Formats: sequence, structure tokens, C-alpha cells
Amino acid sequence: MTDHVRVAIDVGGTFTDVVKLVPDTGELRFEKVPTTPSEPTAGVLAAFDKAEAEPMLVETFNHGSTLGLNSLLTRTGANIATIATRGFRDVYLLGRTDRKVMYDIKYQKPAALLERYDTFEVTERSYYDGTVATPFDDEDGRAVAREIAKRGYAAVAVAFLHAYANPGHELRMREILEEEAPGVEVTLSHELSREYREYERTSTAVLDAYIKPIMRTYLTALEGKLADRGFDGRFLMSRSGGGAMTATAAREQPVNLILSGPAGGVVGAAAFSKLTGRPNLITIDMGGTSLDASLVQNGHPVLYHGAEFEGLPINTPSLYIHTIGAGGGSLAYLDDAGALQVGPKSAGAMPGPAAYGRGGTEPTFTDAALAIGYLGADTPLGGELALDREKSLDSLRSIAAELGLSETALARGIVQISNTKIVGAVRAITIELGHDPKDFALLSFGGGGGLVAVDVARELGIPEVIVPPGQGAFSALGMLMADVQHDYSRTSIQLLDDLDPAETSELFEEMEHEAAATLVEEGFGTERHEFHRVVSVRYQGQEHAVTVEYPSGSKDPRAAIREEFDLLHLRQYGHTMDDPIETTTLRLNAVGIVDKPDLPKAALRPEAETLKARQRTVVLDSDTTASYALVAREDLFAGDILEGPAVVTEHTATTVLHEGDRLTVGEYGELIIAIQYAQKGA
Repeated sequence: MTDHVRVAIDVGGTFTDVVKLVPDTGELRFEKVPTTPSEPTAGVLAAFDKAEAEPMLVETFNHGSTLGLNSLLTRTGANIATIATRGFRDVYLLGRTDRKVMYDIKYQKPAALLERYDTFEVTERSYYDGTVATPFDDEDGRAVAREIAKRGYAAVAVAFLHAYANPGHELRMREILEEEAPGVEVTLSHELSREYREYERTSTAVLDAYIKPIMRTYLTALEGKLADRGFDGRFLMSRSGGGAMTATAAREQPVNLILSGPAGGVVGAAAFSKLTGRPNLITIDMGGTSLDASLVQNGHPVLYHGAEFEGLPINTPSLYIHTIGAGGGSLAYLDDAGALQVGPKSAGAMPGPAAYGRGGTEPTFTDAALAIGYLGADTPLGGELALDREKSLDSLRSIAAELGLSETALARGIVQISNTKIVGAVRAITIELGHDPKDFALLSFGGGGGLVAVDVARELGIPEVIVPPGQGAFSALGMLMADVQHDYSRTSIQLLDDLDPAETSELFEEMEHEAAATLVEEGFGTERHEFHRVVSVRYQGQEHAVTVEYPSGSKDPRAAIREEFDLLHLRQYGHTMDDPIETTTLRLNAVGIVDKPDLPKAALRPEAETLKARQRTVVLDSDTTASYALVAREDLFAGDILEGPAVVTEHTATTVLHEGDRLTVGEYGELIIAIQYAQKGA
């Protein structure tokens, strides 16, 4: 038996996806098991069992979990407190005075994670340049720490004024808390973000503290149970900014896991783009409740700073992902005006779509896809869940009668509305940001992505759709491609003309030295270190900045930054100005390079064999029908060509292509679909 097994497990709200890769043999196995919210570790261990992966033989385990996110959504995190500089106790609760929802008179600000009773202040203060204005008052700090211990808080977030420039007072506060309130989890704002903006930094610390106890408990328990089964390999967690972090680092800074749900798929897409020679990809990941759209440019995911959770800022880098409520379980209904709507409400895992036979009676996207023939009762989901078309038709009947339509005509309308919403999501990350969709290929994955990808691509003029192997569990597969990453930053607000290249290099080198020490501690030799320098730049007086690569090797970094900034500002905002340019933040992305698994190549079809297909009836517009070739993906070989219309079924998903579309199987088993729109040159 080999001892080079790699396993990735992605825990979702309904199902837990697992991928097992044995590099020595090329075995690549995709499985699904039910998620177990009441006992999260049980679902993970069940996934190991389903994939027949013995933990003692696993050298790398990549894991993604929504546990922290769910605790935020349900407000079931820890009982926490905050400690601020005296006079700034209300920074977190006041937040910003802007209002993004301008015209909704029913709008209510999302609830904070604590009350004013839970906020404390300590006598201390530093200036923006790090010099001390008021020394830290030890007795004041001890009094606060004793009160925190007395009230029984599980965690505390410490966020002092200008701690990004001088963290000394925050570090001292932690020492006092460890002495006076042992057992309380402590989050220091400067360890998460060395950037200005007190509210954003405080919010990030509060979010981290809120989920730290539950994430630490979960990860410690999971590590223990895996160790009991003999696991002694590398344990990595998927992170919001792409890449991975060690489980040890995740226990200390779980805020980096909050938006990591769809990150695995985007990281996998970036790796797949290099593997297939397609550097620019639009990704759509359609699951049971939502659809996530993102971009890969020049082989790299697009990062941004300024993510939020329900209006609460997270001041750490995140992948640029646009999410809408359009999944397989999205409910179809008539609004108050009698118009047909789809989502964002969902049938959830229980009872789920009517087709699941678990008691659901309201129509969903899945029911519509089954009614028109995209899905079939003859191809069970996950190999186990047989769909019931009659139950789907029953769920559609009431709305169809009210609209004067047949059940199948209504189903076509539901699918078309979903497609339109998805087109809008793709436009939001391409056209609205200055990108032409025709310059990209569309990479589709998730359980429902293959049902809509071809229609979305045709609508936007995207020339081809790519469906990777194991599309239903591709996010888990993507985790296997992830390097370990750490992000560092330093606030540096100054006019670009005043930027001193020598001083700037010193700041970057300081961050690199800190990052190198961390990576070495995590087991990465210096030969496996990579550092990427970027700088945030804006016109003087602007609120938002554009991030550009720092030209370390340039003779004149200022000129190179100005040129790149003008180009990006024109692309994103449609104009440039003659105003002075200033830098705001220096950022370093530190990477610990993990050995990338070699994906197995698909076999060629034996000469004596031919592709055999069954037939399935699919409902087209106006209730007309057409016969589609029905092919199992397992029966396709590298180099095979399939002319549309056709439906390709597999263990975890289904792909649909129409008349005029052509599918070619790539060398890794990916489905490459040339869209009729592009072929006609429309």
C-alpha cells in the first residue's frame, strides 16, 4: 500500500465533499456524505471512511469548514468583550455613518456581536506614527481584566488606537489578561491587520474573537480524533484569501476562515488554468443554496480588500467572489405582484426539493430541471438519491395553473430566470469591472453548474465552457492545489512623489523576515518560500485604493507604480485624473509552497470501442421537445467528441449542451464545450 495519499474534505451545509488522490497510482476518487451539524467531526471522519482513506496513510489533509461562518449566521458564537483606548470605547458599535441601502425605509442595521455593556476602555494612547502619547496604565488594565474574568467572558478582542503602528500596548494587555483572566481567548487587532482604520480593524478582531472558542474546540477535537487513527501528516485549512493555512495558525486566527467556503474552487480553478493553458477564467460554482462567481486572471485568483460579513468589515484579504441566491434548492414562487421569482429563499437540506421525496412541496430549480429533462430519475444524485419526476410536476402545478401555463412551460421559465440571475452575477465581475467576457473561458463546477453553464456562456458571448473532473466536488479538489499563505501589511500614507524606495524596501524586508520565521516554524524550508509585494495606491482624497504590484526591480519604482495605477484606475473606474497620487498600504503575500499533486490523465479510447449513448427527451421553448444524447461521463475517453444536443451525467453532477455545441474531452478528462454562439461568429 502507498503512503502518499492526499485527502481534501469540504464541509457544506447539506453535503460534505471528499476527494482522495493517490499520486503513485493516479487514483482520483470523489464522494459525498451528509453533513452532521450537531457533531461536525463525525461528518469529516465519515468522509474519510466513505473514500476508504486510512488517516495513517494520509500525508496531507486539506479541510474547509463553514462552522465559523454558521456560528456567525446563527449568532451562536462566544460571549465576548472588547477593550479599547480610553475615550474610544464606542468605535465598534458606532461603526461608519454611511448607509449603503439608501432607499429602503425598512432597512435595519445588522445586529452587533456584543452590547455596550461588553465594551471596556483602558488608559493608553499612541499617535499614528507609533510614538506614545499616553503610557499604558497597568493598574487600569488589571482592573478591566479582573472585571472580564468576573463576568465570565469566553474571549476578548483588544483594539487600541494606532496599534498598527505601535503594538506594544496591546501586547501588554494580553500579558495582563493571561495573569488576571486565565482561560479567556485573546485576540489582538494588530496581529490580524497592521493597517489604519480603527473601526475596520476592531471589527476584524471582534469577528475573530467571536468564533475563536468554537473553532479552537473543533480543530483540537478533530486533530485528536485523527491522531487516534494514526494521522501524523500535514493538516491545512482553506482560507478566505485563497491558499491554505496550517490548522495551528487557524486556531489562532480563525477570522481568515469565515469567507473560505468557495475559496477552494477558485484556487483549484487557478491551478487548472495553468494545467490547461487557459490563463483567464470566469468561474461559476452552483451549489444547493447559492452560486459563487469569480475570476482567474493570468493564472491567479483576484484578491480584494474590504470584504464584509452582514455589513461587518473584515480587514484581511479575500478572494473576489460574487454570491447570489441561485442554487439547486432555490424556491420558485409568485411575488406580491404576481410575477414569477426564483430564490434567494431555499428549500435547504430538509425537506429539500420536492423531487427528493423528503416532504418538500414547493418547486425549486432542481424540480424544474428534472421536469424539463436536464436531470433524470434514471441517474441518482450522488449515486444514491433517486429523483421523483412526478413529485416535481406536482410541486409546479399550483403556480402553473395560476399563470395559465403547463408544468413544463413553468419549469422552462424557472430555469430561464435562474440563468438570467447568473448572467447578472457574471456581468458584475466582468463587464462592470471593465473586463470583456469574450476574453475568458467559463469554468463551471458545483452540483448545478453544468446545468446552466452553456446557456450563460452563450448569453455573454463566452467562447467555451470547461467542466473539470469531479465537478460536483471540485472545491475539495481545489484545496489539494493550495499553497500555505500568510498576509502582512503596513500602513504607509504618503505622496507617491515622496516615496523613498530604500525605506519602502526596508519595510517589505521587515515583513519578509517575519513571514520567513513563521513559514520555517510551519515546516517550510527557505527554498519553498515565495514573497509577493504589492502596494495600495489612490488619488489624494479618494476613499478607495487600487492595488498594484510593487516593482522591486525597477530603477524608478514611482514611475512604474504611476503607470500601472493609471491603467488599472482607467479599467475599473473609466477615467484617470491629474490629481496627486498617494500610497496607503504596503502588503506582502508570503507563500509556503506545497508539492502539487499531478492529476491523472484520462485514458484514450480503445480502437475497437465506440461511444454509445442512450436518449433523453428535453423540453424546449413553448413545450416543444427534442431528443438529447444521454452519456455517462465515466464512458468518455480523452479525445472523444460529442455533438450537441446532449446530457452528460456523472456521480456528482450533470452537464447539458445544446444543438450546435461541441464537446471535446481534454487530456485530464475535462469537458471542453465550444459554444455555438462563438462558432457562428455572432
